[in-house]
Amino acid sequence: MTSITETAWPAESWQTAEPEELGFDRERLTAAGSWEATESDNLPYRVLIARHGRIAAEWNFRIDPLEKASQASASKSTFSSVLGVAVHEGVIKTADDRVVDYYPEMMDVRPGQGPKSGRHAFPENEGITFRQLIGNTSGYMKPGEAPGKVFNYQTFGMNILTHAVASAYSLYKTAHPERGAGFGTLTDWKVRDPIGGTWSWAYRNFELPPEARLGVFGYFTGYDMTPRDMARCGMLWLHEGRWAGRQVVPGEWMREATRVNADVLVSKPEANHRYGLGFWCNDRGKMWPDLPRDSFAASGNGMQHIWVCPSLDLIVVRSPGTYEQNDPSQGGPLLELIAEAVR
Repeated sequence: MTSITETAWPAESWQTAEPEELGFDRERLTAAGSWEATESDNLPYRVLIARHGRIAAEWNFRIDPLEKASQASASKSTFSSVLGVAVHEGVIKTADDRVVDYYPEMMDVRPGQGPKSGRHAFPENEGITFRQLIGNTSGYMKPGEAPGKVFNYQTFGMNILTHAVASAYSLYKTAHPERGAGFGTLTDWKVRDPIGGTWSWAYRNFELPPEARLGVFGYFTGYDMTPRDMARCGMLWLHEGRWAGRQVVPGEWMREATRVNADVLVSKPEANHRYGLGFWCNDRGKMWPDLPRDSFAASGNGMQHIWVCPSLDLIVVRSPGTYEQNDPSQGGPLLELIAEAVR
């Protein structure tokens, strides 16, 4: 059977190919599917495997493959992509700019107006940069966490990021959050439409006290995607932000975002060197020790996972997966079986 190595860019639909054509050992790939079926313990799952821009396998159990799933924190990787575009376009001058200079409202959260007691905007929050927000080291509204000093995976800091970027494009107003086009629409323009995606988005909020300044730090932009939409994102990232000859996201940004960020390197023990700028990263070998160092992932609650491995030209989507909730490193065993199936 002839081997396919050139890249196929999905148009409206994805091309499919036999596993052998894409360089897989069929028996090993089938064994990986059987392992997933056994491990699922009758829970629903969806797995999509793509190589060279073509789908080699889709395993769907007890869930419609066309159903859109909330990406939860996997959305942060798309936030990172849009931030890279905003910096490239000069709307945000640099990722090291102070966020307050673009979104001064972030400081308008007084004691009693935050998400819970003791959580509000502190004077040191004025120094927070875009890089610290996307790297989860901002310390926003976190007592005792100076900007850039502590890795703390959070939602409200990401909301400040998206509102600040959307505000820079005149798409978000804290007084009327739902009247503006929002960061989700900005994502449609800058990422979704250029790669032919079909995902939708919606604002989401936790249940918060009535005094909370929801318009300032609430309104999480959540994307709802099918596995094939997720795979489109994976393919964009695999090619360092390029799509069919067009540079959608700056390559330099993608290379930086998918490596462990400097704040994490200096603030966390070596075993926890796993997070870049909106992506979980393996360049230090601490995320998935038995997988290629260049691999990285978008990952979110509900076991939503987009794993990308440039050296194998391989994308694996799980929506949902069957690994331990909220710990993307636990998804390694299936990824290892699939990677080992590449001849």
